[in-house]
Amino acid sequence: MEFAHLSVLALFCLAFVRIGASPSSAEDYWQSVWPNTPLPKAFFDLLLPYGRTNSLPIKAEELNQYSTLFFEHDLYPGKKMILGNAQSNEKMLRPFTKPTQGVTDSIWLANKERQSLDDFCNSPTAKGEHKHCVSSLESMIDHVISHFGTKKVKAISSNFVQNQDQYEVEEVKRVGDNAVMCHRLNFEKVVFNCHQVQATTAYMVSLAATDGTKVNALTVCHHDTRGMNPELLYEALKVDPGTVPVCHFIGNKAAAWV
Repeated sequence: MEFAHLSVLALFCLAFVRIGASPSSAEDYWQSVWPNTPLPKAFFDLLLPYGRTNSLPIKAEELNQYSTLFFEHDLYPGKKMILGNAQSNEKMLRPFTKPTQGVTDSIWLANKERQSLDDFCNSPTAKGEHKHCVSSLESMIDHVISHFGTKKVKAISSNFVQNQDQYEVEEVKRVGDNAVMCHRLNFEKVVFNCHQVQATTAYMVSLAATDGTKVNALTVCHHDTRGMNPELLYEALKVDPGTVPVCHFIGNKAAAWV
C-alpha cells in the first residue's frame, strides 16, 4: 500500500514538473534554433501556463497602435505622427473587403464578440495570402522555418509605450518584402495568426515621443490596396483603394519574420 502511495505521489510530482517546465522547454527550443538570441517580448504570451490570459490581450488604450494609417512617402526623419487617425475600430478589424486581397491582414483585433477563434483560423485564405494559426512557440518556430526553408530569419517587433500617442520619425530602415507577420489574436486563449500577404514591405521606424521617449515601430506598407475598405481609406487619408501604397504600424502584440 505504501509503495502504491509513493507511486501515485511520484506520478503527481512528475506531472507537476512537466507542467512547470513547459515554458522553459519552449525557451530551450528557441535557444536551440537561435542561440544567444533573446525571445521577442511580443511572443511572451506563448510561455503562459495553460496557454490563456485572464482578459483580452489587446487593451483599449493600445488600439491606437493598430489604428494609424499613413502613406509610404510619410516615412522620413522629422515627420510628425499621431497614433489613431483611423478611429473606427470596426473598420480596422477588416480593412480589406474583397477576397482578392489580404482579408485577414489586420484582424489581429478579431475577438470572440465578432468571430469565434475556430471560425477565424479555419476561414479561407485570401488570394496571395498564406495563413496559419499557432498556439505554441515550438509550432511557430517550425512553421516559420518550414515557410522560409531556412533558419536564417529573425523576428522584429514594436515597443510602443503607454500614454504616448504623438511621435516624430527619427530613422527609417527597410527590413524586407513579403514578411511573415505573426499577430496575437484578441482572445483569452493564446493563439497567433502567422500569415504572409503579397506586395508588402516591412520597415522598422525609430520614433521619439514628445517627452523624449524613444520607441521602435514595426511598419507594414501595402502596395496593392484595391481590396481595402474604401470608407476606412477615405476617413483616414482621403484616398481611394488601388491608388497609392498605404502603411500602418504594427502594435506590441505582433512581430514580423524576415
